[in-house]
Amino acid sequence: MFEIFVDSAANIPAELVKAFKIKVLSFVNLVNGKEMTCFDPDLTPEEERQKGKDYYDMVRAGADIKTGLISSGVFEDAFREALEADKDVLYFSLSKNISGNYNSARIAAEDLMESGNYTRKIRMIDSLNASLAQGILAIYASEMREKGMAFDEVADILETCPAKMNGVFTVGDLKYLAKTGRLSGTAAVIGNVLSIKPILRGNKDGYIVQYKKCRGRKSVIHELISLVCNNIVEPEKQIIGIAHADAYEESLYIMEEIQKRVKVRGFINTSYDFCTGSHVGPDTLALFFMGKDRELSGNK
Repeated sequence: MFEIFVDSAANIPAELVKAFKIKVLSFVNLVNGKEMTCFDPDLTPEEERQKGKDYYDMVRAGADIKTGLISSGVFEDAFREALEADKDVLYFSLSKNISGNYNSARIAAEDLMESGNYTRKIRMIDSLNASLAQGILAIYASEMREKGMAFDEVADILETCPAKMNGVFTVGDLKYLAKTGRLSGTAAVIGNVLSIKPILRGNKDGYIVQYKKCRGRKSVIHELISLVCNNIVEPEKQIIGIAHADAYEESLYIMEEIQKRVKVRGFINTSYDFCTGSHVGPDTLALFFMGKDRELSGNK
């Protein structure tokens, strides 16, 4: 047997965390000087959506928000509990080129393995992405576990998936990209005035890069839909992920339009994780799906 771990950036809704028996280690934000745990395992989908709306309303209002890493000590305690229960550990990480979280987990894993106290193993898979790009892989791992597949077999299969798991997104206000250094302040101001909406993606090395620019919100949403429909492989076997930062109605529209064009297994549509979401800002829309690789083709 093995346990499946993610950090809360994986964006898996609480009801699915329970259903798929996935362990979530939560980021903690400082919001106006007060600690706020980013993941609550007890919320219903409606409560999660309302909490997301309330959070991104605070961001819009200018709340002072500081994000941080999950400490190696938290990872070590969680992994140790699984090892002591005679279970292997499979952890799906936020891209190490987006966050230092992977390194925190690596330190914990190495310390535990080097202690010589455990016969079970720890394997870590860098999603080279964020949000539901992690979460969907963890769900696939759970389904394989339920079928009785062995730990190493599951890990070996899913290690090949980050190179094919695409994440594309747009933001509501360019100032949040300026704050993270992905855009200059001047470019953000000009872009907002001209209604320039970028599409960003996680590249094959796990960095966030700009894919293209669109003019206006409607145009960028249709381009996101086309990118999914033109690049997804075997959609009938896939879960498509949609993470939104209080853009619920638009996320429903995206689901409807994708369903008109391709037959998919299903969707996960949820509020954007509060840690990574704080860096991209309210009204962000992100889509996650498996392609043949990460080299996207545009509108057809």
